Amino acid sequence: MSRSLAILVFLAALGFAVSPLLSNGFGGYRPDQFPIPQVDPPIQPEGWAFSIWGLIFAWLVAGSGFGLWKRAVDPDWQPMRPSLLVSLALGAFWIETAHRTPIGATLLIGAMLAPAALAFLRAGQRDPAWQVRPVALYAGWLTAATGASLGLVLAGYGILPQQIAAILCLTGVTLLALMIQARRPGEWAYPAGVIWALFGILVANLSPLNVPVAGLAGLAAALLAYRAAAIRPAKSR
Repeated sequence: MSRSLAILVFLAALGFAVSPLLSNGFGGYRPDQFPIPQVDPPIQPEGWAFSIWGLIFAWLVAGSGFGLWKRAVDPDWQPMRPSLLVSLALGAFWIETAHRTPIGATLLIGAMLAPAALAFLRAGQRDPAWQVRPVALYAGWLTAATGASLGLVLAGYGILPQQIAAILCLTGVTLLALMIQARRPGEWAYPAGVIWALFGILVANLSPLNVPVAGLAGLAAALLAYRAAAIRPAKSR
């Protein structure tokens, strides 16, 4: 069963990685996907921020491949695999869903985040570059992406104004990211994924300048970075 699970995780990572090739990729929702078109929404990162998916896909495939090759039955790798398998299997359908329905994509990315975060927290201590960090970066980006997607839906369907939706969802992302980071504070790849998205949001709100959203994104990124930097020297002493 252990080896079968390692095989399934590797195949799911491959399927997830090739899904953009089958769906024309994704660089953010189109304005016309919402009843209220979302033109330059403050919660959406700059388009270049989505390039992190290339690193995430490659690292997940490499990490799961290493796990299958070298650690297929290693008990240190086993606890995180079931949750990661669920998240990756769902992720294979996300881009196509996002092209069709932002509401469905928001629900789906939230469903991907929960097991991804659980996999990150359950990952063992062995082989951090292959076991922990690919999943940590993936979970970090999903944390921010879930908040951004929710903010777009709230504004795009007239539930909240764009600015209020952006501030509310950024606050939620920050609190959730800090809670997850606190469970495994020594791992830098998780906050790195969140910070990359926050930086993309900050840059998107510099011209024209949106002080509340840019300031909140910058403050959240700085806080996550500070906590990650502070714990590492403490661990090395």
